[in-house]
Amino acid sequence: MNEIVVYRHPLSGHSHRVELFLSLLEVPFRTVDVDLRAGEQKQPAFLRLNPFGQVPVIQDGDVTLADSNAILVYLAGRYDRAGTWYPREPLAAARVQQWLSVAAGQLASGPMVARVVKLLNLPLDYQRAVAISEQLFGLMDGALAEPGFLTGPQPTIADVAMYTYTAHAPEGGISLDPYPNIRAWISRVEALPKFVPMQRVPAAG
Repeated sequence: MNEIVVYRHPLSGHSHRVELFLSLLEVPFRTVDVDLRAGEQKQPAFLRLNPFGQVPVIQDGDVTLADSNAILVYLAGRYDRAGTWYPREPLAAARVQQWLSVAAGQLASGPMVARVVKLLNLPLDYQRAVAISEQLFGLMDGALAEPGFLTGPQPTIADVAMYTYTAHAPEGGISLDPYPNIRAWISRVEALPKFVPMQRVPAAG
């Protein structure tokens, strides 16, 4: 098995979801930090890996792949022989895909944006991000009313994709106190064998 190279930033939730999944799969990997503040992701060397200039990117032998959700799908297809992380049954696969779309949509425009505003003081619409987050977490808390994971009793890449920016929402000033089912789900994800956390920063006031 090749050692996969993960180009990442240590505070990027998109990067963490890839590192987390590799750890859960027990696939060997090493990380290469990309200095986003210095604009390293926009330099020619990195743009040859990902023309969009974004982390994460993986190199798995002769495969170079960007986009965290695409990477999760690839890793599940290649390294999850049991087929449980990304089920093949059509309806189960569609339910996973729904959450991957949420991770790329509401999760990114809500909790992720709020966190970026608080951590980097970027001129983005913070109040809009908070409103999106509250709507998302209300729906998500309802979806997790039954103990288990987002699409059923077993974890899938839907849970991996949704975990990091949800668990780190307080860093963007968004409390998880009103969402007991989300907090319980976070604990279940963190109890998975080989779980690895992302570096935390103090919660925003």
